[in-house]
Amino acid sequence: MIEEGVDTSKRQFLTAAMTVVGAVGTGYIAVPFLAQMQPSTKAMAAGAPTEVDISKMETGQLLRVEWRGKPVWLLNRTPKVLETLDTLTDKLSDPQSNESIQPEYAQNTYRSIKPELLIAVGLCTHLGCSPTFRPELAPADLGPDWKGGFFCPCHGSWFDLAGRVYRGLPAPTNLDIPPHRYVTETLIIIGDEAEEGANA
Repeated sequence: MIEEGVDTSKRQFLTAAMTVVGAVGTGYIAVPFLAQMQPSTKAMAAGAPTEVDISKMETGQLLRVEWRGKPVWLLNRTPKVLETLDTLTDKLSDPQSNESIQPEYAQNTYRSIKPELLIAVGLCTHLGCSPTFRPELAPADLGPDWKGGFFCPCHGSWFDLAGRVYRGLPAPTNLDIPPHRYVTETLIIIGDEAEEGANA
């Protein structure tokens, strides 16, 4: 019941004004709170795909890049290396890469889209040490069975030049192959989950 002589328009204006002020105040509190829940620019950049130009890579060269804070190796393998890969099958723990991490399009002898170019995460699958690139054949410290590859100095695991681990060594699986795709013949994106990765 409204009393006579009472101006209700002022009361309605004040109620509306307080509602607006309350909504704006809530927004000022909520925006910074929600913003801090978003990943930082640095975190987003760390997970972003990495573009690599391989136009100047020479045959036999190993190129190192970083993706998600991990070293990634790009190895331009020679025809002789590619021939050697098939001769190691009986010495490897998982020659067909059935138990290892790689995209489906890299589950082959070469563990790559194009046979000549290996792209692998440069961390041993045992405890995460970074193996050293040892392309020489049968060095004195590794013996006559060494056909070139990656040697982990931390616990002695051997990987061939397709990143496949030798049998009976500490590393449980082959080196990981990151998702990647060719944008052009000489431009690769590492970390892109796109299906077209299989189509070089």
